[in-house]
Amino acid sequence: MKTVNKISLVIVAFLLIAVATIFVNQSIETTVKLQEIGPTHLVGNYQIQIKLNPEKPKIGNNQLTLAIRDNNDQPVTNVKLDIYAEMPAMGSMQAMREQVSIENFQTGLYQGHYSLPMNGSWPLFITLESEAQGKAQALFDMNTSRSGVKLEQATPSKLTLQTKESSVSEQKPATFKVDNYRRQLIGVTTTEVVCQPLIKTIYAGARVTYDQSKITDISLKYDAWIGKLNADYLGKQVHQGDTLFTVYSPELLSVQDEYLNALKQSHSYGLRKAAEKRLRRWGIHSAQIKTIQQRGRAIDYLPIISPANGTIIDTNIVAGSAAKIGTRLLRLADLSTVWVEGEVYESDLPWLKVGMEAKITLPELPDNSYTATVTYIDSILDPLTHSAVIRVQLNNTDKLLRPNMYANMNLQVDLGERMIVPEQAVIYSGEQRIVFIDKGEGRLLPRKIKTGLRNNDMIEVLDGLKIGETVVTSGNFLIAAESKLKAGLAQW
Repeated sequence: MKTVNKISLVIVAFLLIAVATIFVNQSIETTVKLQEIGPTHLVGNYQIQIKLNPEKPKIGNNQLTLAIRDNNDQPVTNVKLDIYAEMPAMGSMQAMREQVSIENFQTGLYQGHYSLPMNGSWPLFITLESEAQGKAQALFDMNTSRSGVKLEQATPSKLTLQTKESSVSEQKPATFKVDNYRRQLIGVTTTEVVCQPLIKTIYAGARVTYDQSKITDISLKYDAWIGKLNADYLGKQVHQGDTLFTVYSPELLSVQDEYLNALKQSHSYGLRKAAEKRLRRWGIHSAQIKTIQQRGRAIDYLPIISPANGTIIDTNIVAGSAAKIGTRLLRLADLSTVWVEGEVYESDLPWLKVGMEAKITLPELPDNSYTATVTYIDSILDPLTHSAVIRVQLNNTDKLLRPNMYANMNLQVDLGERMIVPEQAVIYSGEQRIVFIDKGEGRLLPRKIKTGLRNNDMIEVLDGLKIGETVVTSGNFLIAAESKLKAGLAQW
């Protein structure tokens, strides 16, 4: 009888262990799926995770997956979502907005599509609203030059993360073993913690524009009528000394006659000089004054000469029309040099300074790249985008760079020697950052770390690691699941 009871107890025990294992595995499977989406962000009364597909946004069609949970880690359904990506305005270029079409395809999971027309910075704006959780908003930094998104601003939250990841991290860290076969299946790779220079790259969407210091306006200092017009269309190239147009002006004829009369009065040197000075003030050149003197009579239709080389970029003149004093008739731009102006977000501005190097690339000229020096950083922020204009000047003697062309501006900042690990070595669990240390012989140790600055690939470690320690760089999420499974079975 006792033997039967013992057998019964053993069977019950095995059944309990089996049920417990299934329960833990199901819990882990859900966690893994959420971890695969991305780190958790607190926005108002919501916990949200975002995954981009592709992870680095591209020109054309893109996909976005959004997981939404409440403070009890329960999926939130029927959330009204308004999501769009918007490239900030740059100079005369207006802001471009691309709406994300989003729908609820699983409990607590939402999926949408969006299309980007060009490379650059596309901040992602998200508004969430539901009866139970209320309304909240968040702004994420998103750029076609890097993977994923980064939370910039969000509706303040009173929530605290109660996820499975945080509860495990509160336990005293302990090593666990993953045998070689499992490591090969998971695809585990490792690297040493090192101290080396950390280079931060700042990306800015940019635009080619005119060099404002090489723009010339053509206007008259007297009322006149336009005669022959040579500067007759936008985009026409003119050279210094070319005749732009001729003018007829009774006032100008009167001044010429005064000068000729003064010449006849050889004894009146002062009168002659005064008349000549007046002609110069009215824009008549020395060569034209000499021509008047040689002709002995006034020039009815006086040629207006181009004072500089340039391209006609604005015209307000037609042959035979009246021209009022001071009215801008033509605008010339010398395109031998151009400006490239980019917009940099407020958070990146402290790293920038005049004189640093910038690399310029253009989507329309993929085989060309330019290196230039930053000549100007705007001291005033745009109130809508909280960004500032940064400018470089480029030589354009080959005329390949045309105003209003889109460009990409990359600025590299040397942050000096830092203790760093690859970005993919770090697991984000709420506000915590966790890595797995390889202790050898298959033993792994989870450890919380404090992170600092980062670039596209590497992240600074401020506390929690030592130089020379080995950390896991791939297979992290599956290892996290492995550690949770072992912990769960140990409790049973």
